[in-house]
Amino acid sequence: MHQSLICSRTGQEFPIDRLQNLSFVGKPLLAQYGLDAIRNTFTPSAVRARSDRSMWRFWEVLPVSSPDQAISLGEGGTPLLRCHRRGTFQPFEQLFIKDESLNPTGSFKARGMSAAITRAVALGAQAVALPSAGNAAGAAASYAARAGIGCYLFMPEDTPPANIVESVVGGAHVFLVNGLISDCGKLVRQGCERFGWFDLSTLKEPFRLEGKKTMGYELAFDLVDALEPHRPVQERKLQLPDVIFYPTGGGTGLIGMWKAFDEMEQLGWIGSERPHMVVVQAEGCAPIVRAYRAGADSAELFPNAQTVAAGLRVPAAVGDFLMLDVLRASNGIAVTVSDVDLLQGVDELATQQGVYACPEGGAVWAACRQLATQGWLSPHERIVLFNTGSGLKYNHLFPVGDLPRLDHQDPRCLDNIID
Repeated sequence: MHQSLICSRTGQEFPIDRLQNLSFVGKPLLAQYGLDAIRNTFTPSAVRARSDRSMWRFWEVLPVSSPDQAISLGEGGTPLLRCHRRGTFQPFEQLFIKDESLNPTGSFKARGMSAAITRAVALGAQAVALPSAGNAAGAAASYAARAGIGCYLFMPEDTPPANIVESVVGGAHVFLVNGLISDCGKLVRQGCERFGWFDLSTLKEPFRLEGKKTMGYELAFDLVDALEPHRPVQERKLQLPDVIFYPTGGGTGLIGMWKAFDEMEQLGWIGSERPHMVVVQAEGCAPIVRAYRAGADSAELFPNAQTVAAGLRVPAAVGDFLMLDVLRASNGIAVTVSDVDLLQGVDELATQQGVYACPEGGAVWAACRQLATQGWLSPHERIVLFNTGSGLKYNHLFPVGDLPRLDHQDPRCLDNIID
């Protein structure tokens, strides 16, 4: 169980026994744990011995006192897939995809919502609210339903239809807004003040971050298992990749994984080495890339944000300074890709690796190819691409057109097929 909450800007401590949003200076609160007290019991061997393969096998660094307190649908435990060296993937010797589409609700958002709603319910929340341009909405609806509490979702009216449908089917109160996610966020704030909902917006409460950080914990196990499959399990020393490509909207996963790496070092699981973190954004919405290139420590609102990758259309993020800190601490980089390139990335991942990625997943593959061509990235490095969700939620972006139709009663119906 966490021991304290601190302001990510000032270090001021806040009570842990009540619902909390931002600090007094409007910055995210971060959960801190008594890691020294659990070093001898919370070990890689102990984690490996657990039968639970969900993210709650790391419960000692999550907001519960025991794993049976979790509001869970089995989130986490997603595969790390080695890419086969074929087609456009041929040059890369150790390229992997962490495929978050296999989470409940089809995206990595399940991790954050499981942790956040677990803690919110424990502290008495009766209803939650948030803005979402996609997968967070469906996850919030499902986990709120699992917990038996109300859920109020404010979504841009051009949100992918699949996300709207899953939110409505999940029992949430869904409102479509003629604006961006930032406009939805304003309505959430007003609604929380008026109706008493708990604000579950990205990084405006402490525990979505905690759920997302489990991607970092898992990755350390996944990678060594992939690289040393013939070594006895208990002899495998946790490893991190050389480079991580992450599609970045609100940035909770990026910040969370960095936090996980620091916690693992404090626990004695890994050393001080860290991956180079690569922030990937769309050309039509790139506030973090723009701030990084300008040498700024915060990001201004990105005007007229547009991209088909709904999860990347976040024109302003409350955790902007934390993302920029991670980029610089990791000697990483921030890059943009066009919508054309990220959709091509989806196609190549699907046809050459069998992974039907979301557009955000296509974006990281496009960025990987881009940086390799530019010489920033070596194809010999251990590289992990994060596919944060299922392409099935974006079927509207891939019309299949008129397909050949066959008359099964015609004995010659296969004559014109070329194998």
